[in-house]
Amino acid sequence: MELSLDEVESPMGILLLAAGGGALHGLDFADCAPRFRRSLEARYGAVALRAAADPCGFSSRLKAYLGGDHGALAGIPVEPGGTAFQRRVWAELQRIPPGATRTYGHIAASLGQPSASRAVGLANGRNPICLVIPCHRVVGSGGELTGYSAGIERKRWLLAHEAGARGGSPERLGGAASPGRARER
Repeated sequence: MELSLDEVESPMGILLLAAGGGALHGLDFADCAPRFRRSLEARYGAVALRAAADPCGFSSRLKAYLGGDHGALAGIPVEPGGTAFQRRVWAELQRIPPGATRTYGHIAASLGQPSASRAVGLANGRNPICLVIPCHRVVGSGGELTGYSAGIERKRWLLAHEAGARGGSPERLGGAASPGRARER
């Protein structure tokens, strides 16, 4: 399979974006490139990544999101692969609006499987399309920031960035950005 690859600068580091056939197939941080490639190869076997400027307009939308247009990622077609359960979890994550959070238990209950919090957490951790499938919006049962495979500091930055839509002001990664106590809505 051949996919278009672009790199997008962000305050959290470079993001790698893989697209093809009008859909986003992967989005991850450049320092997680081996995981990014493994995820694509697990789904498609051999993958050729060809450099492309703004494939499908997705890079522009990602830049708009990073620039403060928190709705810019909504509706981007995704092709994450995964099991039927993972796809249900990832679809539910896409229903969490920017600036809001949900707990693993809330996601499990919304799927009609209230005892599946741990399975939701595992699916969340295998999300191959960060930001567009917003796994950073899932928090622990007490509102604590937990389990973000690209690092808790990035999760904190993303939540603060999205809180900017409510009047907060995120800082660059490494600063004292904090979304405050994460809230379930």
